Amino acid sequence: MKRVLITGANRGLGLEFTRRYLERGDQVFAACRRPESARQLQELKAAHPAGLTIVGMDVGNIDAIRKSHAVVRLQVDGLELLINNAGVYSVHGSEEPTKRLGELDFEDALQVLQVNAVGPLIVAQQYLDLLRAGTKAKIVSISSGYGSISANTEGFPYYYSASKAAMNMYMRSLAAETKQWGITTVLLDPGWVSTEMGGHDAPVTPEQAVDGMIQVIDGLKPRDNGRFLDWKGAEQTW
Repeated sequence: MKRVLITGANRGLGLEFTRRYLERGDQVFAACRRPESARQLQELKAAHPAGLTIVGMDVGNIDAIRKSHAVVRLQVDGLELLINNAGVYSVHGSEEPTKRLGELDFEDALQVLQVNAVGPLIVAQQYLDLLRAGTKAKIVSISSGYGSISANTEGFPYYYSASKAAMNMYMRSLAAETKQWGITTVLLDPGWVSTEMGGHDAPVTPEQAVDGMIQVIDGLKPRDNGRFLDWKGAEQTW
């Protein structure tokens, strides 16, 4: 049995990760901003009362991250897996178009960067004690093909793509440090997935993406530390 923390667990990939790890018999801590309104998570809690703990966490707020850690720390003395899944496409929601040249501003850019890039790093830092105490622990951060600088030849969404590229660099730096404790840190690109963020035209379902990513996660070895992989395990371009 693994002890797993998943951020952004109330919908999309995070919810599917939560469902799959519960089905495997793991102990899951599902983090989201508003647990009281996370209906599908509450249904999973009813079905897995001993296996699931719903934890309040806003990855853009340091106090909320610290409070979530205190909740988890009361229940377990270690974690085997942290999945940094929480993220935003824009400050106005997944279905709002991102701002283009002529509309860009500091406030929105920094807010997306805070949630998508700095937040996952601070979460990993806060939970480092539990990850170090876990067995062959892994930190998996959900990135995007939009985070690939070399692939951006026709113009990616400014804020979102820059935030994912920044997260890639943060996690690459983190990997260089966490390897001393036997923690394997990687980035995964789930592909274009039919979630609220990806839209209905996306060719990959959450079930397919999560199934593939779990297979990749299961197969990770220390030698994979610092890699950027897609949901099928292939090398993603930086």
